[in-house]
Amino acid sequence: MEKTPKKDTETVNGEIQQPTSIDGSICGYDSLHHLLAANLKPHLFQEVSRLLLGLNCAKALETAVLPESAKALSSEHNFDLQAFCFHADKELMREPRVVRVGLIQNSIVLPTTASFLDQKRAIFQKLKLIIDAAGASGVNILCLQEAWMMPFAFCTREKRWCEFAEPIDGESTQFLQVLARKYNMVIVSPILERDINHGETIWNTAVIIGNHGNIIGKHRKNHIPRVGDFNESTYYMEGSTGHPVFETAYGKIAVNICYGRHHPLNWLSFGLNGAEIVFNPSATVGELSEPMWPIEARNAAIANSYFVGSINRVGTETFPNPFTSGDGKPQHADFGHFYGSSYFSAPDASCSPSLSRCRDGLLISDMDLNLCRQLKDKWGFRMTARYELYEEMLDHYLSPDFEPQVISDPLLHRNSS
Repeated sequence: MEKTPKKDTETVNGEIQQPTSIDGSICGYDSLHHLLAANLKPHLFQEVSRLLLGLNCAKALETAVLPESAKALSSEHNFDLQAFCFHADKELMREPRVVRVGLIQNSIVLPTTASFLDQKRAIFQKLKLIIDAAGASGVNILCLQEAWMMPFAFCTREKRWCEFAEPIDGESTQFLQVLARKYNMVIVSPILERDINHGETIWNTAVIIGNHGNIIGKHRKNHIPRVGDFNESTYYMEGSTGHPVFETAYGKIAVNICYGRHHPLNWLSFGLNGAEIVFNPSATVGELSEPMWPIEARNAAIANSYFVGSINRVGTETFPNPFTSGDGKPQHADFGHFYGSSYFSAPDASCSPSLSRCRDGLLISDMDLNLCRQLKDKWGFRMTARYELYEEMLDHYLSPDFEPQVISDPLLHRNSS
């Protein structure tokens, strides 16, 4: 991986600041995986990868073969393209259930000052090329990033960005329906939804498009962040669709949109409803969440015995009017760098290397869904869970007269003599 220009390490107020590259790379490398590969001896890199990425069926994760046409699109249009295989143990009474899944991360195309329609259409044009690469690669299920059809303008708290909202069967869905039919592909499309039938209410919604171009259903974001001045409830509130699992031609899938990944019971609920793959389409920046990013979805995959596809948009989006973020810093015109780094997690604790931190990308994975049941049988998490205790605790917690179950040392508060 060729390095790109980077800034030198700085010291501010006596504290060492991490070196940040001009383009958002890590010390000039596309990703942590590439940085380690370039700077460690092969045997050390192999051992570090084992610890960081885990093992799938007792082996390092294998790469998958992709057609030359997909590689050519990646090269010509400069998007990261990676592919891996998650295997399961061979069973005597079930055939393998291998499905090819794709994740797309992308930056916006035009400045946020451009016509809204031009911005949206430019993103369509860019995404079509990457979706074509997914189609040429035989991807069965494809998921896009949160609010993929617009800049992530919710940080501005300006209402004019609501113009990007569209009905479930609006322009973005129609654009993807054509591609879903063309490639026999299920597509998960997270959009800003305008609910025409309910007073034009706005929601953060994932539309599930079937492989015949039909709309299977939708799910609305369950958890809305309110962090400092960053308050997405300026635009939409908590979703009303519960924890649906969509049975598709290729498996049972669910969508845990962005901030929902911080809530373990949200992950649990999709698992209880039978999900085999849960997508986490997101939009999050480095200073806010990057240390959490490699951990939360992987934990969810392990605890709930399903696969997780984590997607984060990439790039820095600058807006015409400066805003604050409730962090004590002066007003600014961008929310920060969206660090990409999309990746897959498996129920056996293995995960793929991530996509680039600074480039558009398509991540593809072959996954044998039999692994979900095999890990349920191995660890017995579902059998050993104590749901009745959790129900009792939650019911008690919701009571107005709730008191925490705390047992104090009787000597703790005794007056000293």
